[in-house]
Amino acid sequence: MGLGFHRIKGITVVAPPQPFKGDPFVDLQKLPCQWVAIVPYAYTPANKPQVKYNLEGWQWWGERREGILASIQMAHQAGLKIMLKPQIYVHGTWTGALDFKNDSLWELWEMAYATYISDMIKIAEEEHVEMFCVGTEFNRSTDTRPQFWIKLIDKIRHNYKGLLTYSDNWDHYRQITFWDKLDFIGISAYFPLIDIGLPLPQRLDSAWSGITDQLRNYSSAQKRQILFTEFGYMSCEGAAGKSWELEKILDDCNVNEQTQADCFDALFRSCWPEKFWAGGFVWKWYPEGMGHEGFPEKDYTPQHKKAEWIIQKWYRAD
Repeated sequence: MGLGFHRIKGITVVAPPQPFKGDPFVDLQKLPCQWVAIVPYAYTPANKPQVKYNLEGWQWWGERREGILASIQMAHQAGLKIMLKPQIYVHGTWTGALDFKNDSLWELWEMAYATYISDMIKIAEEEHVEMFCVGTEFNRSTDTRPQFWIKLIDKIRHNYKGLLTYSDNWDHYRQITFWDKLDFIGISAYFPLIDIGLPLPQRLDSAWSGITDQLRNYSSAQKRQILFTEFGYMSCEGAAGKSWELEKILDDCNVNEQTQADCFDALFRSCWPEKFWAGGFVWKWYPEGMGHEGFPEKDYTPQHKKAEWIIQKWYRAD
Protein backbone atom coordinates (compact mmCIF):
# COMPACT_ATOMS: atom_id res chain seq x y z
CA MET A 1 0.00 0.00 0.00
CA GLY A 2 1.18 3.55 -0.65
CA LEU A 3 4.46 4.63 -2.18
CA GLY A 4 7.11 3.23 0.13
CA PHE A 5 9.70 5.93 0.68
CA HIS A 6 9.16 7.83 -2.59
CA ARG A 7 7.89 11.11 -1.25
CA ILE A 8 5.06 13.11 -2.83
CA LYS A 9 6.21 16.65 -3.57
CA GLY A 10 2.93 18.32 -4.31
CA ILE A 11 1.00 21.56 -4.38
CA THR A 12 -2.71 22.36 -4.62
CA VAL A 13 -3.71 24.33 -7.72
CA VAL A 14 -6.78 26.50 -7.21
CA ALA A 15 -9.54 25.92 -9.74
CA PRO A 16 -9.54 29.14 -11.79
CA PRO A 17 -12.65 31.21 -12.57
CA GLN A 18 -11.70 31.43 -16.26
CA PRO A 19 -9.81 29.27 -18.76
CA PHE A 20 -6.02 29.40 -18.66
CA LYS A 21 -4.43 31.90 -21.03
CA GLY A 22 -1.15 29.99 -21.12
CA ASP A 23 0.41 27.01 -19.35
CA PRO A 24 0.11 27.56 -15.58
CA PHE A 25 2.10 24.42 -14.79
CA VAL A 26 5.46 25.71 -16.04
CA ASP A 27 6.14 27.56 -12.78
CA LEU A 28 5.26 24.43 -10.80
CA GLN A 29 7.86 22.42 -12.71
CA LYS A 30 10.44 24.93 -11.48
CA LEU A 31 9.60 24.34 -7.80
CA PRO A 32 10.07 21.42 -8.69
CA CYS A 33 6.70 19.80 -7.98
CA GLN A 34 6.01 16.25 -9.06
CA TRP A 35 2.33 16.20 -8.07
CA VAL A 36 -0.56 18.64 -8.11
CA ALA A 37 -3.90 18.46 -6.33
CA ILE A 38 -6.82 19.64 -8.45
CA VAL A 39 -9.81 20.70 -6.35
CA PRO A 40 -13.21 21.03 -8.06
CA TYR A 41 -15.54 22.35 -5.37
CA ALA A 42 -19.22 21.51 -5.10
CA TYR A 43 -21.76 23.30 -2.92
CA THR A 44 -24.11 22.19 -0.14
CA PRO A 45 -26.61 24.92 0.85
CA ALA A 46 -27.10 25.45 4.57
CA ASN A 47 -29.30 22.74 6.13
CA LYS A 48 -30.21 21.28 2.75
CA PRO A 49 -29.33 17.70 1.74
CA GLN A 50 -28.02 18.74 -1.67
CA VAL A 51 -24.72 18.71 -3.53
CA LYS A 52 -24.62 21.14 -6.43
CA TYR A 53 -21.85 21.02 -9.00
CA ASN A 54 -20.92 21.48 -12.67
CA LEU A 55 -23.24 24.48 -12.86
CA GLU A 56 -22.79 26.61 -15.98
CA GLY A 57 -22.85 30.35 -15.24
CA TRP A 58 -22.55 29.84 -11.49
CA GLN A 59 -19.40 27.86 -10.80
CA TRP A 60 -15.89 28.75 -11.88
CA TRP A 61 -14.56 27.22 -15.08
CA GLY A 62 -12.00 25.12 -13.19
CA GLU A 63 -14.77 23.55 -11.08
CA ARG A 64 -16.87 22.48 -14.07
CA ARG A 65 -16.22 19.37 -16.12
CA GLU A 66 -14.57 21.20 -19.00
CA GLY A 67 -12.14 22.97 -16.68
CA ILE A 68 -11.38 19.85 -14.66
CA LEU A 69 -10.53 17.92 -17.81
CA ALA A 70 -8.38 20.72 -19.23
CA SER A 71 -6.49 21.09 -15.92
CA ILE A 72 -5.81 17.37 -15.66
CA GLN A 73 -4.69 17.10 -19.26
CA MET A 74 -2.36 20.11 -19.04
CA ALA A 75 -0.83 18.86 -15.80
CA HIS A 76 -0.21 15.44 -17.30
CA GLN A 77 1.33 17.03 -20.39
CA ALA A 78 3.72 18.86 -18.05
CA GLY A 79 4.79 15.51 -16.57
CA LEU A 80 2.97 16.00 -13.27
CA LYS A 81 1.01 13.38 -11.34
CA ILE A 82 -2.41 14.30 -10.01
CA MET A 83 -4.55 13.89 -6.93
CA LEU A 84 -8.14 14.75 -7.79
CA LYS A 85 -9.61 16.16 -4.58
CA PRO A 86 -13.29 17.09 -4.95
CA GLN A 87 -14.39 19.15 -1.96
CA ILE A 88 -17.63 20.55 -0.59
CA TYR A 89 -18.25 24.15 0.36
CA VAL A 90 -21.03 24.41 2.95
CA HIS A 91 -22.64 27.81 3.18
CA GLY A 92 -22.29 29.38 6.62
CA THR A 93 -20.29 26.59 8.24
CA TRP A 94 -17.44 24.12 7.85
CA THR A 95 -17.77 20.62 6.40
CA GLY A 96 -16.77 19.13 9.76
CA ALA A 97 -19.91 20.62 11.31
CA LEU A 98 -22.27 19.48 8.54
CA ASP A 99 -25.21 17.76 10.22
CA PHE A 100 -28.83 16.84 9.56
CA LYS A 101 -31.76 16.32 11.90
CA ASN A 102 -32.65 12.78 10.89
CA ASP A 103 -31.53 9.74 8.91
CA SER A 104 -33.78 10.56 5.96
CA LEU A 105 -32.04 13.89 5.39
CA TRP A 106 -28.63 12.31 5.84
CA GLU A 107 -29.50 9.64 3.27
CA LEU A 108 -30.58 12.26 0.74
CA TRP A 109 -27.29 14.13 1.17
CA GLU A 110 -25.28 10.91 0.95
CA MET A 111 -27.00 9.97 -2.30
CA ALA A 112 -26.18 13.39 -3.73
CA TYR A 113 -22.58 13.23 -2.53
CA ALA A 114 -22.13 9.72 -3.92
CA THR A 115 -23.38 10.92 -7.32
CA TYR A 116 -20.90 13.80 -7.26
CA ILE A 117 -18.04 11.47 -6.35
CA SER A 118 -19.13 8.95 -8.98
CA ASP A 119 -18.90 11.61 -11.67
CA MET A 120 -15.47 12.68 -10.42
CA ILE A 121 -14.28 9.06 -10.37
CA LYS A 122 -15.33 8.65 -14.00
CA ILE A 123 -13.10 11.60 -14.88
CA ALA A 124 -10.26 10.20 -12.76
CA GLU A 125 -10.44 6.80 -14.43
CA GLU A 126 -10.82 8.17 -17.96
CA GLU A 127 -7.88 10.54 -17.51
CA HIS A 128 -5.67 8.05 -15.62
CA VAL A 129 -5.47 10.25 -12.53
CA GLU A 130 -2.96 8.74 -10.13
CA MET A 131 -4.74 9.44 -6.81
CA PHE A 132 -8.24 10.29 -5.63
CA CYS A 133 -9.33 11.84 -2.32
CA VAL A 134 -12.78 10.54 -1.36
CA GLY A 135 -13.68 13.37 1.05
CA THR A 136 -12.36 16.21 3.15
CA GLU A 137 -12.94 16.93 6.85
CA PHE A 138 -16.46 15.54 7.35
CA ASN A 139 -16.06 15.10 11.10
CA ARG A 140 -19.68 14.51 12.13
CA SER A 141 -20.44 12.37 9.11
CA THR A 142 -17.46 10.06 9.62
CA ASP A 143 -18.17 9.84 13.37
CA THR A 144 -21.86 9.02 13.15
CA ARG A 145 -22.22 7.41 9.72
CA PRO A 146 -18.97 5.57 8.97
CA GLN A 147 -20.80 2.84 7.01
CA PHE A 148 -21.61 5.34 4.29
CA TRP A 149 -17.90 6.02 3.81
CA ILE A 150 -16.96 2.35 3.88
CA LYS A 151 -19.54 1.50 1.20
CA LEU A 152 -18.51 4.52 -0.86
CA ILE A 153 -14.84 3.50 -0.76
CA ASP A 154 -15.70 -0.08 -1.72
CA LYS A 155 -17.66 1.21 -4.72
CA ILE A 156 -14.79 3.49 -5.74
CA ARG A 157 -12.31 0.59 -5.51
CA HIS A 158 -14.48 -1.35 -7.93
CA ASN A 159 -14.35 1.42 -10.54
CA TYR A 160 -10.97 3.10 -10.02
CA LYS A 161 -7.45 1.67 -10.20
CA GLY A 162 -5.49 4.56 -8.64
CA LEU A 163 -4.43 5.34 -5.09
CA LEU A 164 -7.04 6.42 -2.53
CA THR A 165 -6.99 8.63 0.52
CA TYR A 166 -9.34 10.68 2.69
CA SER A 167 -8.40 14.10 4.10
CA ASP A 168 -9.14 14.41 7.80
CA ASN A 169 -8.51 17.37 10.05
CA TRP A 170 -5.31 17.56 12.12
CA ASP A 171 -7.18 17.08 15.43
CA HIS A 172 -9.54 14.30 14.31
CA TYR A 173 -7.61 11.74 12.22
CA ARG A 174 -7.39 9.23 15.09
CA GLN A 175 -11.18 8.94 15.11
CA ILE A 176 -11.43 7.65 11.54
CA THR A 177 -12.34 3.96 11.45
CA PHE A 178 -11.70 3.16 7.78
CA TRP A 179 -8.01 3.91 7.17
CA ASP A 180 -7.52 0.23 6.42
CA LYS A 181 -9.65 0.75 3.27
CA LEU A 182 -7.28 3.42 1.93
CA ASP A 183 -3.70 3.70 0.73
CA PHE A 184 -2.75 6.69 2.90
CA ILE A 185 -3.82 8.34 6.12
CA GLY A 186 -4.64 11.80 4.79
CA ILE A 187 -4.35 14.78 7.13
CA SER A 188 -5.10 18.46 6.68
CA ALA A 189 -1.96 19.33 8.61
CA TYR A 190 -2.74 22.72 10.13
CA PHE A 191 -1.28 21.76 13.48
CA PRO A 192 -1.06 24.85 15.71
CA LEU A 193 2.59 25.12 16.71
CA ILE A 194 3.09 28.18 18.87
CA ASP A 195 0.88 31.18 19.62
CA ILE A 196 3.56 33.81 19.08
CA GLY A 197 3.47 36.38 16.31
CA LEU A 198 7.13 35.92 15.31
CA PRO A 199 8.33 32.52 16.59
CA LEU A 200 11.97 31.48 16.63
CA PRO A 201 12.91 28.44 14.49
CA GLN A 202 14.00 26.41 17.52
CA ARG A 203 10.60 26.92 19.13
CA LEU A 204 8.94 25.66 15.96
CA ASP A 205 11.18 22.58 15.94
CA SER A 206 10.29 21.88 19.56
CA ALA A 207 6.57 22.08 18.79
CA TRP A 208 6.93 19.68 15.86
CA SER A 209 8.80 17.13 17.96
CA GLY A 210 5.72 16.07 19.88
CA ILE A 211 3.57 16.05 16.75
CA THR A 212 5.92 13.80 14.79
CA ASP A 213 6.07 11.38 17.73
CA GLN A 214 2.29 11.02 17.63
CA LEU A 215 2.17 10.68 13.85
CA ARG A 216 4.95 8.09 13.80
CA ASN A 217 3.17 5.94 16.39
CA TYR A 218 -0.19 6.22 14.65
CA SER A 219 1.27 5.40 11.25
CA SER A 220 2.92 2.31 12.71
CA ALA A 221 -0.30 1.16 14.38
CA GLN A 222 -2.33 1.65 11.18
CA LYS A 223 0.37 0.23 8.89
CA ARG A 224 -0.11 3.20 6.57
CA GLN A 225 2.03 6.17 5.63
CA ILE A 226 0.68 9.61 6.44
CA LEU A 227 0.06 12.02 3.60
CA PHE A 228 -0.42 15.72 4.30
CA THR A 229 -3.33 16.23 1.89
CA GLU A 230 -3.06 19.92 2.78
CA PHE A 231 -0.32 21.84 4.55
CA GLY A 232 0.58 25.48 4.62
CA TYR A 233 0.90 28.75 6.48
CA MET A 234 -0.25 32.29 5.91
CA SER A 235 2.35 34.97 5.27
CA CYS A 236 1.57 37.12 8.28
CA GLU A 237 2.32 37.38 11.97
CA GLY A 238 0.71 34.59 13.98
CA ALA A 239 0.90 32.07 11.13
CA ALA A 240 2.33 29.38 13.43
CA GLY A 241 -0.76 29.40 15.62
CA LYS A 242 -4.42 28.66 14.97
CA SER A 243 -4.75 29.40 11.27
CA TRP A 244 -8.54 28.98 11.23
CA GLU A 245 -8.83 31.88 13.69
CA LEU A 246 -6.29 33.98 11.83
CA GLU A 247 -8.34 33.62 8.65
CA LYS A 248 -11.19 35.55 10.30
CA ILE A 249 -9.02 38.62 11.04
CA LEU A 250 -6.74 38.59 8.01
CA ASP A 251 -7.63 42.17 7.17
CA ASP A 252 -6.01 43.31 10.44
CA CYS A 253 -2.89 41.10 10.29
CA ASN A 254 0.60 42.32 9.49
CA VAL A 255 2.32 40.83 6.46
CA ASN A 256 5.35 38.72 7.37
CA GLU A 257 6.82 36.47 4.71
CA GLN A 258 9.64 35.35 6.98
CA THR A 259 7.24 33.75 9.46
CA GLN A 260 5.60 31.77 6.66
CA ALA A 261 9.01 30.68 5.35
CA ASP A 262 10.21 29.68 8.82
CA CYS A 263 7.07 27.60 9.41
CA PHE A 264 7.51 25.72 6.12
CA ASP A 265 11.18 25.15 6.88
CA ALA A 266 10.38 23.73 10.32
CA LEU A 267 7.76 21.37 8.90
CA PHE A 268 10.20 20.02 6.32
CA ARG A 269 13.05 19.72 8.85
CA SER A 270 10.82 17.73 11.17
CA CYS A 271 8.99 15.50 8.67
CA TRP A 272 11.48 14.96 5.85
CA PRO A 273 13.60 12.35 7.69
CA GLU A 274 10.52 10.39 8.80
CA LYS A 275 9.61 7.24 6.86
CA PHE A 276 6.00 7.53 8.03
CA TRP A 277 5.66 10.76 6.03
CA ALA A 278 4.59 10.25 2.42
CA GLY A 279 4.91 13.97 1.65
CA GLY A 280 1.99 16.15 0.75
CA PHE A 281 0.36 19.04 -1.05
CA VAL A 282 1.15 22.67 -0.22
CA TRP A 283 -1.96 24.80 0.14
CA LYS A 284 -2.20 26.63 -2.29
CA TRP A 285 -1.19 28.05 -5.72
CA TYR A 286 -3.13 30.54 -7.84
CA PRO A 287 -2.65 29.67 -11.52
CA GLU A 288 -1.92 32.84 -13.47
CA GLY A 289 -2.86 34.72 -10.29
CA MET A 290 -6.54 33.68 -10.58
CA GLY A 291 -8.84 32.57 -7.79
CA HIS A 292 -7.57 34.38 -4.70
CA GLU A 293 -9.94 35.72 -2.06
CA GLY A 294 -8.48 39.21 -1.87
CA PHE A 295 -5.40 38.92 0.37
CA PRO A 296 -2.76 37.01 -1.64
CA GLU A 297 0.02 38.95 0.09
CA LYS A 298 -1.14 37.53 3.45
CA ASP A 299 -2.85 34.24 2.69
CA TYR A 300 -1.57 30.68 2.27
CA THR A 301 -0.01 30.89 -1.17
CA PRO A 302 3.82 30.79 -1.15
CA GLN A 303 4.15 32.02 -4.73
CA HIS A 304 6.49 34.97 -5.23
CA LYS A 305 7.27 34.93 -1.49
CA LYS A 306 10.22 33.78 0.64
CA ALA A 307 8.42 30.49 1.30
CA GLU A 308 8.59 29.59 -2.38
CA TRP A 309 12.38 29.39 -2.11
CA ILE A 310 12.09 27.18 0.99
CA ILE A 311 9.79 24.77 -0.87
CA GLN A 312 12.22 24.72 -3.80
CA LYS A 313 15.09 23.88 -1.47
CA TRP A 314 13.32 20.90 0.07
CA TYR A 315 11.64 19.61 -3.09
CA ARG A 316 15.09 19.43 -4.68
CA ALA A 317 16.55 17.64 -1.66
CA ASP A 318 16.16 14.11 -3.02
